[in-house]
Amino acid sequence: MNFIVNILSLGIPFSVALLIASLGEMFNQRAGIFNLGCEGIMAMGAFLGMLIPYSIGQGGPTPGIYNFLGLALAMGVGALFGMLFGFVVVTFRAPQGIAGIGLQMFGVGTAGTLFRHFIGGTQSVPGIDNLPIPGLSKIPLLGPIFFSHNLLVYLAFLFVPTAWYILFKTPWGLRVRAVGTNPRAADSIGIQVNRVRYQALAVGGALAGLAGAYLSLCQAKMFSDEIIAGRGFIAVALVYFGHWHPVKIMGGALLFSLAQALQLAIQGQGINFPYEFAVMLPYVMVIVVLAFSRESQLLGPTALGQPFNREKRI
Repeated sequence: MNFIVNILSLGIPFSVALLIASLGEMFNQRAGIFNLGCEGIMAMGAFLGMLIPYSIGQGGPTPGIYNFLGLALAMGVGALFGMLFGFVVVTFRAPQGIAGIGLQMFGVGTAGTLFRHFIGGTQSVPGIDNLPIPGLSKIPLLGPIFFSHNLLVYLAFLFVPTAWYILFKTPWGLRVRAVGTNPRAADSIGIQVNRVRYQALAVGGALAGLAGAYLSLCQAKMFSDEIIAGRGFIAVALVYFGHWHPVKIMGGALLFSLAQALQLAIQGQGINFPYEFAVMLPYVMVIVVLAFSRESQLLGPTALGQPFNREKRI
């Protein structure tokens, strides 16, 4: 039983970075923008998230404030990167796949370079500690699994119903879905397609930056060049897996993270299982699930990846 509890209690916090980044990517793709640069924005968020706590927050009277300033900086720069990507693919209508790969390489490279210049070496930060919920965290079995995590874990799962409400119950969410489904029809009824796409990219970038900062402030409590470890690309895949729906995306993030937790638990228990296969397990699971999700192509935004040119005739 302890083995299962350990897997579940590890899997939930492991899922947070993926969940937040996937929700951001969902807004991008719902607006018709395919952003492969999520990995680069997460890398910048991871570096910037720990920059303020490391530079001025350690030893201060209220170090917790600097952690949240780091989160705010990561989100702000993430939103800026999202809009920079929009300038390339929305305004100049560059191929989104190529531009996304460029953003990924730029973000990862810039984060690593800035880290070595301003910090250098392996440096840790106090980060954001767990915040067990009084009473609930003492419940046998359920307490360690659900109620013994840091504040961002709880907030991340609140983002799911919030994202659902914004996407399906607000005028802005309707405009996002409209420009991702049929931008020409949306334009004909007065929706400013490019403006909505820029807004969606800013939201997606902010969430990707927050996801990266979560990794450096809550999970690893340090920065390294490999801290993102492909999570940005996994987040893109989870949007397809979740059929562009927040609740299904949450399920995909949990599934991947539980597989990751299982891999660590297998190694920790000393089970005779090849290490290489244990490390591969979460990624193989994503590939297998995507291979059997053929209906995803029918459920996605029909204008995904297509630039909008108002002057172009049909």
